[in-house]
Amino acid sequence: MRSRIFLKLMLVFLLVIGVTGITLRITVHKVWEQTLHDQIERNLRQKTLLFAYRVEADRQHSLADVTAQEGQAAGARATVIDPTGKVLADSEADPSTMENHARRKEFMAALGGQVGVDERKSQTLGIPFLYVAAPVSGGAVRLAYPLSEVEAGNGQLAKALFWGSLTAFVFAVIVAAAASQYVARRLRRIVAFAEHLAAGDLTARIASTSRDEIGKVAAALDKTARGVEENFARVQTSQRELETLLNSMQDAVIAVGADGRVQWANRRMDRLLRHAPRLNVPLVDNVRDPDFLAAVQRAAHEQVVISARSNTITPGRTFDVTAAPMPGGGAVAVLRDLTETERMEKTRRDFIANVSHELRTPLTSIQGYTETLLDQPPGESNHVRDFLEIIRKNAARMARLTEDLLTLARVESGEQRFDTQEVSAEELLEDAFESFHEVARSYEVDLQKENGVAGKRVKADREAIHQVFANLIENALKYAAVGKRVVLGAREVAGGIEFYVKDFGPGISSEHLPRLFERFYRVDKARSRESGGTGLGLAIAKHIVLAHAGTIRAESELNHGSAFVFTLPLAPGPASSRSVGEPKKM
Repeated sequence: MRSRIFLKLMLVFLLVIGVTGITLRITVHKVWEQTLHDQIERNLRQKTLLFAYRVEADRQHSLADVTAQEGQAAGARATVIDPTGKVLADSEADPSTMENHARRKEFMAALGGQVGVDERKSQTLGIPFLYVAAPVSGGAVRLAYPLSEVEAGNGQLAKALFWGSLTAFVFAVIVAAAASQYVARRLRRIVAFAEHLAAGDLTARIASTSRDEIGKVAAALDKTARGVEENFARVQTSQRELETLLNSMQDAVIAVGADGRVQWANRRMDRLLRHAPRLNVPLVDNVRDPDFLAAVQRAAHEQVVISARSNTITPGRTFDVTAAPMPGGGAVAVLRDLTETERMEKTRRDFIANVSHELRTPLTSIQGYTETLLDQPPGESNHVRDFLEIIRKNAARMARLTEDLLTLARVESGEQRFDTQEVSAEELLEDAFESFHEVARSYEVDLQKENGVAGKRVKADREAIHQVFANLIENALKYAAVGKRVVLGAREVAGGIEFYVKDFGPGISSEHLPRLFERFYRVDKARSRESGGTGLGLAIAKHIVLAHAGTIRAESELNHGSAFVFTLPLAPGPASSRSVGEPKKM
């Protein structure tokens, strides 16, 4: 860099020196030459007039002596002619050998009574002379001064200009070397600063206290770098906020460029696919669903928002696809998982159908037997008591169903608050055993207790957990007729206490186990209705346990009985916990 700057400076200096030298050669030389010429002419005029005066006045010396003396004194060639132009005396030649001078320009003016001046090259010597002639009585005198001194002065002036230019050039070399070193050092700092910026180091800075043009450029670049860093920081912050927002979405988002390659995908999309989307590869290499690919392609090409439905991105799940074009080309697609929504919709439809079915049977019975009673003739009371008993049972069944529905709705929605306290796990087990011991005896079932949690305490609402035990024990008593035995127990597990209710009845087939805790789901519908069950007991038990931060499950094999197990967390310490919410209503 320094050599290039040096060469450029040298070319500039050389051009300036050359132009200056030529200008001086043209202007100063002409002025100097003209000034010197005028000065020689003035001196020669004065000497010629003095020469003419001596010729007129000197009677002691001969004309030849006077001519020789004046020529020597003036440093010029002196000549005297008569009115006819004949040379009478000459300081450097024999007059008799010289030609007539009457036609010489300067003598013509002198013989006419004026001082004559002429400049020409001597035919004998070949050098230019300045001729000045003055009139005298009986002719004219002339001094001829050689102008070779002027030419010599011109040469000296040219030589002085040359050496001055050379001196200026040497000085320019030194100045250019120093200036190029100084400028190159400052420019290298600016270049290094720019390279840092180009490499992505926006924290690079360049300090310059100089107020010249380079200093102003450095200051402007430094200010620009600060602005770029601040803008980049804001962009990064906005990008992080956008990524955080997109990554926190429950919907999967993927962006595709104009070339069809994946640019970005949020974490939900990473979890959705078997493998995280590979960036900068075609979308079809990441997702093979044709409906999804068609929606993204249409959105990118037609620049419109496209909606579609996809069922094959993840097996067993349904997605609503919304693809929208991006301003720079390409498209962004949002996948909303509709699986749970559709399942809830199906559950809602099933719930409405089940409630309608559950209510239709008792309502039909009540309506039928009521009409029968109304159709009885007055005074006849045959079977009235039986009909009224049937009406009472169906009304009670409807009341239980309504109460269970309300309870389930409150628990499931979180509206019902539980008064959780530190409770002895052994007391919960003992309360359930005492409450259903006699009930089990009426079913001719032996209710047994297994206690492995002496001294352990859990966080629970005593009445709510009692209701869980009630639902599970009643369910077990209905199906324990074969084994004639139900075991109620508890044991400690990692992080909590596990309570269980086992029966030794016919068991439950494995395909029914995942749905046992759904509302109105029954393994044996006919038997359940005969026993007066509403089909909501296990669903209520499930939501009560979940509200206590516990878990519940069913274990069973055909012909080997069933076990319903739920876990409650251990109490953190001996002190009682504060009550949460308002008193529950069962």
